[in-house]
Amino acid sequence: MTRPNDERGKPIRILVVDSNQTQSQLLSSALRRQPGMTVTCCRGELSDCKQVLRSAPVDIVLLSDSATHHDQLVDSVRDLHASYPNTGLILLLDTYDRKLVVNALRSGTRGLFYRACQSFRALCRCISAVHQGQFWANTEQIGYLVEALNSVPQARVIDGKGEGILTSREEQIVGLVAEGISNREVACQLGIKENTVKKALLRVYDKLGVSNRVEVVLYLLTHCGVENRLSAPGTVPSSKRPAVDRIERGQVNVLGTDCSCVPKAKRQSSLEQNTTRASGSAAIPN
Repeated sequence: MTRPNDERGKPIRILVVDSNQTQSQLLSSALRRQPGMTVTCCRGELSDCKQVLRSAPVDIVLLSDSATHHDQLVDSVRDLHASYPNTGLILLLDTYDRKLVVNALRSGTRGLFYRACQSFRALCRCISAVHQGQFWANTEQIGYLVEALNSVPQARVIDGKGEGILTSREEQIVGLVAEGISNREVACQLGIKENTVKKALLRVYDKLGVSNRVEVVLYLLTHCGVENRLSAPGTVPSSKRPAVDRIERGQVNVLGTDCSCVPKAKRQSSLEQNTTRASGSAAIPN
């Protein structure tokens, strides 16, 4: 296996966070036998993890979902990413669904490793990829993310000069609110806190000169000609909006039977309807 070091030859410093002590010790021992890796481990509590991170620098955190509710796992990821944005976060998953995948990636996760179908060797490649600034996810997980990016409506409100009044995040929130869903559901879909949604709506009320959610929707209907998915005239449909980089079939370079590397496309390229079919996981450069 290729030595997973950075260009300066320094070892990758890894923290294994798992409430299952036996599983944690086995994984830590296996990683320590790999060249170019130094490993520490701690219990699955967020406070224990942050205590270790405060005491010594860490490049990669392997966060297990053992005995952890998925919502709590996402909250832990969000907290860790906010406190240590330069540390690569990899989730070691026994199970996952669309909600977990989307919210975890939105909250700062850079790697989603599905233990049931991927080998230890693949985990080493995942660690190396994330350490190099790439993302790691399998084909199904990438599909969930693409669907989520396509499904978030945006309601663009412009002033007399044709300039946007709301920020991109505020437009997303307003679009979801206009669909009639609650602040909690908006927060869940966007991977942010409910309080963040409330504060954003207060800013929107102030900018638009309205006082509640109903008036926001009426404002959109009056000023944007909102139809169906509440997008203003001239707004690019969600299926054609440049929300993510294009993934081309010809760009896939297979590294092994369960891993592929997808180079980053140019910014603002449109998302194609047919997603790339690649076996196993994809490491996507940032």
